[in-house]
Amino acid sequence: MKQRREAILEELEQAQELDALQDIIAALRDHFGVDHMVYHWVSAAGDQYGCGTYSDEWVQRYLEKQYIRVDPVIVGCFQRFHPVDWKRLDWANKAARSFQSEAISYGIGNQGFTVPIRGPHGQFALFTASHHCTDDVWSEFTEGNRRDLILIAHEFNRKALEFEPGRQPEHSRALSPREVDAITLIAMGYSRAQVANSLSISEHTLRVYIESARSKLGALNTTHAVARAMSRGLIVV
Repeated sequence: MKQRREAILEELEQAQELDALQDIIAALRDHFGVDHMVYHWVSAAGDQYGCGTYSDEWVQRYLEKQYIRVDPVIVGCFQRFHPVDWKRLDWANKAARSFQSEAISYGIGNQGFTVPIRGPHGQFALFTASHHCTDDVWSEFTEGNRRDLILIAHEFNRKALEFEPGRQPEHSRALSPREVDAITLIAMGYSRAQVANSLSISEHTLRVYIESARSKLGALNTTHAVARAMSRGLIVV
C-alpha cells in the first residue's frame, strides 16, 4: 500500500501538464478506497481550477445552482486553517440540508474530510475525500489516514500551482515535498524520532531536510521555520 502511494506521488511530482492531475487524483481515490477525491483552487485573481471524481452531472448541477454560495464545506473551510470532518460543519439551515440531500443523491457520500490550503498571493484551495459509510467506519478511516491526506493535499496543491495562469516566481526557494512533510509533522507535534519513522527515513536524513527547509525559509531555528511555513501557507496543521 505504501509503495503504491509513493508511486502515485512520484507520478504527481513528474506531471508536466494540468490535465495529468485528473488521472492522478483518480488513482489516489482508488488507493484510499473512497468514493471520491476532489481538488479545487481559487487564485487571488479569481481564476479557478478543479479536478476530481465527482460525476459530470453533479459538477454541472453545482455550477448551475451556484451551490458554492451555500455549500457548508466551502463556507466552513474559508473560516478554518485546519482539516475538517464534514460532520463538524454547520448543516443546520434549510439551504444546507437541501444541498446535502441532493449531493448524496448524486453519489457524493454522506461523509467527507477536507483540507483547506492557503497558498501564495491569496491562493486558496481545498482537497477533499468523501465516502458513503457509517460514522464509525469514517472515523476509523480519517484517524488512520489523516496525516497522509494532509501531506498529499499540500503536495497536490504545490504541483497544481506550477500550472497556475500568470503565476509569478516566488522570491523564496520552494520547499521540496520531503521538506514539507518533515516540517508539517514537526508542526503537528511529532518528535523527530516519530517524524523519521513516519517518513521511513533516518534521523540524520530528517535533520538534513529540516536544516534545508530552515535555510530556504530564512529561519533562525526549527520553531521559526514552522511559523514561517505556516504564515506563508506552505503547510496547514
